[in-house]
Amino acid sequence: MIQPLSIPSPPPEWQVFNLGQWLRDIGLTWFGFDINIYAYALCILAGIVAAVLLTNRRLSARGAEPWITLDIALFAVPFGIIGGRVYHVLTHPDDYFFPGADLLKTLYIWEGGMAIFGALIGGALGVWIGCRVTGIRFWSFADALAPGLLLAQAFGRLGNWFNQELFGLPTDLPWGLVIDRPNDAIPVGLPDDVLFHPTFLYEIVWNVTGAIVILLLARRFVLQWGKQLGIYLIWYGAGRSVFETIRLDPSELFLGIRVNVWGAWIAVIVGIIIIIVQSRRHTGLEPSPYVAGREWSPEAGVDSEDVYTDSDDEGNEALAAAGATGSTDATSGSAAKP
Repeated sequence: MIQPLSIPSPPPEWQVFNLGQWLRDIGLTWFGFDINIYAYALCILAGIVAAVLLTNRRLSARGAEPWITLDIALFAVPFGIIGGRVYHVLTHPDDYFFPGADLLKTLYIWEGGMAIFGALIGGALGVWIGCRVTGIRFWSFADALAPGLLLAQAFGRLGNWFNQELFGLPTDLPWGLVIDRPNDAIPVGLPDDVLFHPTFLYEIVWNVTGAIVILLLARRFVLQWGKQLGIYLIWYGAGRSVFETIRLDPSELFLGIRVNVWGAWIAVIVGIIIIIVQSRRHTGLEPSPYVAGREWSPEAGVDSEDVYTDSDDEGNEALAAAGATGSTDATSGSAAKP
């Protein structure tokens, strides 16, 4: 039953905007191309921009070259998009692989369908490559990125609202979500006035709150060597494991549990492992967001191209320990800021 405070879904015409037709309508009749701009794609793009801006600010505050985040994003974003789409298609095979199916639709990202766990795997690979190219420490970048990831995911969930997808079970709560009929995710036999849990809104609130929590914890404590990434995985995984259980969209099951719930639990476990292992492995501060020999100098505006090896970490920790005991090394002294 429709409630006074129910959340309306946007009309279907909001899902896609034909830029070419709009230009012709305002008198530019010479423009003969139809360019469709999808609301879902704009939400994803807005999330990427928000994550890049916040990550750049946090990484620069640590002493990294301003906007080096863009260099890493050139690798991370494409790998993340590919990973997210592949994971989604593989976990929703019935939507794409059936007799007479148009396999090109597996590429239609703008119609919706991105899996965050696949995006994390692909994005992590892209970040690793970008960090190797730029000389930024992987863990330094991951910590700077952690709250931005949650913001990006919040924007992405807004795209689900435009597409009227991934909503939850029927509900009589005042803030129930109105979904237009027909919709393949709605079980047959439900009355047309039934409302649904706005899972997109639940995740937006959860993700924005998580971003704020990580930022506050980073101000209060020294969280380096990937610990902020660990908090992100725990926070997001815990919330997603709950929201996923009330969604109506079909999903592959493993041992009777949705695949994405398993993914959420794994994210929590991985987050805990990262915090424990990194706390034991790195007892000192990060001496720099750069690996040894690749530091950037604000005065010179250039960085070193010396070859880095994993064994340099021991020397970095010794440098950080010296700074903690009163060394005059300026780099260690500034590393306490997350």
